[in-house]
Amino acid sequence: MGCASSPPAPVSELAPGGKLRAAINFGNPILAVKDAATGEPRGVSVDLARELARRLGVPVELVTFDAAGRVVEAVKAARVDIAFVAIDPVRGADVLQTPPYVIIEGAYLVRDASPIRSNADVDRAGNRVAVGNGSAYDLFLTRELKSATLAKAPTSPAVVDFFVANNLEVAAGVRQQLQADAKRVTGLRLLEGRFMVIQQAMGLPKGREAGARYVEAFIEEMKASGFVAQALARHGIDGAAVAPPGR
Repeated sequence: MGCASSPPAPVSELAPGGKLRAAINFGNPILAVKDAATGEPRGVSVDLARELARRLGVPVELVTFDAAGRVVEAVKAARVDIAFVAIDPVRGADVLQTPPYVIIEGAYLVRDASPIRSNADVDRAGNRVAVGNGSAYDLFLTRELKSATLAKAPTSPAVVDFFVANNLEVAAGVRQQLQADAKRVTGLRLLEGRFMVIQQAMGLPKGREAGARYVEAFIEEMKASGFVAQALARHGIDGAAVAPPGR
């Protein structure tokens, strides 16, 4: 059962097929990864999906993806019932979005020998920035960059290899993913600071407004109760913060 302040659970909207189909994105290691031992999804988004299904009294089906853009398409087509995506106005036109539950940072990565020394140096003519196609960074930088151009890798985890293979000037992505890649591939460095703050929220298909209201109350409780903070700690996630209370 939900908390006393939550609206009644609209199971027919959240699990119309009798189970909660939750999109899990392996493209963002802050949210979910594949367990090395079992191959099963694990992470804060997995924990939230399972807790929501428990409260609804239905089984959960974890539907895995390798890119945020593919998750959004699945939500728009109602092939999943809930998803975990970054808040963005472009996505908001087609997907219902809750307030955020986690805030993470977007960062830039360059080669050691690159003349680019700061985030302010990135948006210059001739600089090509690698991004995951359809990612929050892709959507944000499409709006923000005036002189640099974007080069789109098929997924966010593929960005650094794509950046290296195509001899590009900059790679953009989740700071933690870029840090891991910089340890894996020699000769790379992260620029200091962040170029954007990504607010991770839950998304639902349009037309399920009652479901969205319930999930919004659920997210607020999960933040306030410490559930999200405990999940981040349990999964060893550094560099992500619990979002402040929503509207």
